[in-house]
Amino acid sequence: MARHDLLTSWGRFPMVESRVSRPEKREGLEGHIHGSDGEVGETLLARGAGRSYGDAALLEDGGTTVLTGRMDRMLGFDPASGVLRAEAGVRLREILETFVPRGWFLPVTPGTKEVTLGGAVAFDVHGKNHHRDGGISNFVREIELLTAGGETVTCGPNQREGLFWATVSGAGLTGIITEVALELRPIETAYVTERTLKAKNLEDAFYLFEEHEPDYPYSVAWIDCLASGDRLGRSHLMFGRHATPDQLSAKQRRNPLGYTPNHLTRLPFDLPEGVLNEWTVKAFNQLFYARQRSRDRTHVVGIDPFFYPLDAIGDWNRMYGESGFTQFQCALPMDESYDGLEEILDAVQKSGLASFLAVLKRLGGPDGGMMTFPMSGYTLALDIPRRDGIEELVRSLHAITARRGGRVYLAKDAYLRPDTFREMYPALEEWLEVKRRVDPENRFTSEQARRLDIEP
Repeated sequence: MARHDLLTSWGRFPMVESRVSRPEKREGLEGHIHGSDGEVGETLLARGAGRSYGDAALLEDGGTTVLTGRMDRMLGFDPASGVLRAEAGVRLREILETFVPRGWFLPVTPGTKEVTLGGAVAFDVHGKNHHRDGGISNFVREIELLTAGGETVTCGPNQREGLFWATVSGAGLTGIITEVALELRPIETAYVTERTLKAKNLEDAFYLFEEHEPDYPYSVAWIDCLASGDRLGRSHLMFGRHATPDQLSAKQRRNPLGYTPNHLTRLPFDLPEGVLNEWTVKAFNQLFYARQRSRDRTHVVGIDPFFYPLDAIGDWNRMYGESGFTQFQCALPMDESYDGLEEILDAVQKSGLASFLAVLKRLGGPDGGMMTFPMSGYTLALDIPRRDGIEELVRSLHAITARRGGRVYLAKDAYLRPDTFREMYPALEEWLEVKRRVDPENRFTSEQARRLDIEP
């Protein structure tokens, strides 16, 4: 049964009124395709956990947003191959809670475990190991997809390859992902050996990345985006690898695969507007940068503190107040990364729009998805509170990114213009050829797709 509701993104912008449906079973999904649970030929969009930041998982009234969270069964696991088959509504958190104690981990994971498996595949998510392993699409063995014609099809890297590579980065616009077969990674412990290095500026951060990253499967940096002058880009770089039993303490070795999810507290209310301003964020960044006295520190931490630090605070998006925030994330090619990031950081610093959540990662080569985000180079992600001037700032960052041959991440976008989008994603026409075949009437769409003029 469909109802009308107000939906927004994790950034709490934009907000739209949507006709929503929450099917319990596959038949409910099929009902929307055939018209028994909705209007014949209505526009549709599958929505998982709603953890994208812009309008990619939003559909204005006039179509139906299909909430897939109840389709969350794990269907089978083959320990010989490590392949898990699960419905698309399963959250990564549920996979971790089930399989880490059994000695398995996600092959690729974003910075939150609250996303659904289907959402992760639809945006070909990347993680701290992209420089070595690429995106999650490299570990997807099969996808089951419900198409606009009501047909359930199976595709994979060696089966209906065109549809597969259009779907793993297609933002849910080729159909509804119903099931995914994902190859998990064996681990010996539920811990990570983490090495943290302090970089005094952006040049130093690049040097440390290039020197140490080949030795570690995981790497990421927190970067102080409000520092200026010779401190521009000062950072904490975190390198990690899965710990072995001999690296654990005596207490940890008693239960090396013991997994304790990191749920420390919840933010029960919205912080007042303006609490996160240039001065409070500068103070936070100064304290955070100074918390590690030594330049080089190695210790053993749990999976959650290393991969999902923000998940320790439930509803952490409320820190930005009722107006919410926008996340800007760009990828820049290697030969433009340093100068481009320096230009972006300088623009953010001069704008006075504060961001204490700024993440820098090294990316490997592009993945197979037609609309995949990563490229060989670096990616920077910034959370910016929604204040006067934010749209102007973000669009100026888009211009810098495009001029230097980079692109922005569609899962985090709320302001990109159609012409800039097409410049950043040259494989769009190849993707549209697949879209025309499987969805010629453009039944699967979103507010982002409409904003970017994505039509077959």
